[in-house]
Amino acid sequence: MLRLRDYQRASLAALRGAWERGGDAGRLVVLPTGAGKSLVIAALARETLAQAPLARVAIVTHSRELVAQNFAALKRHWPEAPAGIFSAGLGRREAGAQVLVCSIQSVADRLAAVGARDLVIVDEAHLIPRSAETRYGRFLAGLAALAPAMRVAGFTATPYRLDSGRLDEGPGRLFSGIAYEADTGDLIRRGYLSPLVSKATLTQLDVTGIGRRGGDYIPSELEAAVNHDWITKAAVAELAEYGRDRRAWLAFCAGLAHAASVRDAVRGEGYSCETVEGGTPRRERDRILAAFRAGEIRCLTSVGVLGTGFDAPAVDLVALLRPTRSTGLYVQQVGRALRPAPGKADALILDYAGLVRMHGPVDAVTVRTAEAVRGGAGGLRAKPCPGCGALIALNASTCEACWTEPEAEREPGHDAAADDELPILSGAALPPARPADGPAPEAEWRPVVSWSLERAPDGLDVVLDWDEGAREGCWRVRLRPEGRGYEREKAVLWWRGLGGGRDAPMDAAGFLAAADTLEAPGAIRVTEKALSREMACRTADGRILGDVHRLAERAA
Repeated sequence: MLRLRDYQRASLAALRGAWERGGDAGRLVVLPTGAGKSLVIAALARETLAQAPLARVAIVTHSRELVAQNFAALKRHWPEAPAGIFSAGLGRREAGAQVLVCSIQSVADRLAAVGARDLVIVDEAHLIPRSAETRYGRFLAGLAALAPAMRVAGFTATPYRLDSGRLDEGPGRLFSGIAYEADTGDLIRRGYLSPLVSKATLTQLDVTGIGRRGGDYIPSELEAAVNHDWITKAAVAELAEYGRDRRAWLAFCAGLAHAASVRDAVRGEGYSCETVEGGTPRRERDRILAAFRAGEIRCLTSVGVLGTGFDAPAVDLVALLRPTRSTGLYVQQVGRALRPAPGKADALILDYAGLVRMHGPVDAVTVRTAEAVRGGAGGLRAKPCPGCGALIALNASTCEACWTEPEAEREPGHDAAADDELPILSGAALPPARPADGPAPEAEWRPVVSWSLERAPDGLDVVLDWDEGAREGCWRVRLRPEGRGYEREKAVLWWRGLGGGRDAPMDAAGFLAAADTLEAPGAIRVTEKALSREMACRTADGRILGDVHRLAERAA
């Protein structure tokens, strides 16, 4: 069996649960870049065949590079997989394979060759246009006609598009809901993803007056506004200073000429640098990327590529030099630095484009905040509320969610100090906690035999009962959804840990109303201290719910 982490196993359980509940078979699994998506896809394919040995699976994506990566990952995790490739770019058309890894360009009009499939797995699902008249839409509709019971699983780190919004909403949608979503901040805290840090940049790109098309800045106007020699040299001088002791840099640029200018400026600082863009010949691109991964090239400048599906764990510096209103593009670009690697303590994000101000800390981005950016006339200038952690406008005098009044701030500007107030991660993601699979305390875990949520004078209690054999144990944890700071954060962590989703209710009534839809805690342990008592709780699949809770109370 493939060894899955708790959240990876939970994603498959949630996916199967959604399918078993019936309705539309298309579901999304949202996993941050670096969270082991290829392992989950391999496990899904393998377990599908284990349950139905004659089942036929297709893993579909949009480029030959990703087809090659997915096939290699599948064989790495499952060496005996009955798998083949269908990709014109790779010169292979093994349509009869039971598990077929393919590019949409090669199979969209070859339904007869692909044949009926019981499961279709779509990698990088955020790249699918919502319209059913696209290649993906026609392909999935055609396969569904051949196998009406076919199931579809879409994997992505960003379940939304700038031009059409959520992937699971609206006419022409190909997915009917999100089965599971892992939390970036939680995976960083647990050591599964690389910590991110940010530094203020004195150089800031100005997008005032740039027109928009399809929701984002018009490419030609954007490049004309940011591609000036003096701006590029100033930005790269900072990049070189910050990156002096870092191994692998990625710089995302606003256009071909801009990428070339940044490349030349990096070389001028004495560092090796190459440019990769859509028109780079295939062999040249492969050579450059191989040299970059091997550490022979310090920096890559990119436009239109490397933001999705590019796997280079050593990346420890990302320079955001392309302003964008696309939350998905912002998250995907930052995600290139999330993969952990030997000797990599963290990754540095240099935000020249003001993306954190617009979209918010990357671990706090949600479908809701992405929709707000997409629909806002002036975009968002976001910061975490000191009371509840919600993203609020930089100039807000009060948080409407918890009515906290932030401390007085100076007028926002483009100076370096102002950027220091907008970290790439929200406060909730730091500092990293002990990994869940680290050394366990001396107290043993006891299975929870029953649980409930009960109203309390200042919030609500999670009441947990375990079977001690001769005597019954019953403990309670106080949650205050309407509290501030740590109290609100604790309630949100429990809500997410119990399967409630990303957006927790703002009051106890909301928690109680949803009690029947939440997952039961699996086990608890209580450790007696000299002056206190500590209680921890975990789910049935092993995830720790929040942190250790001091002075746990025995229920009456």
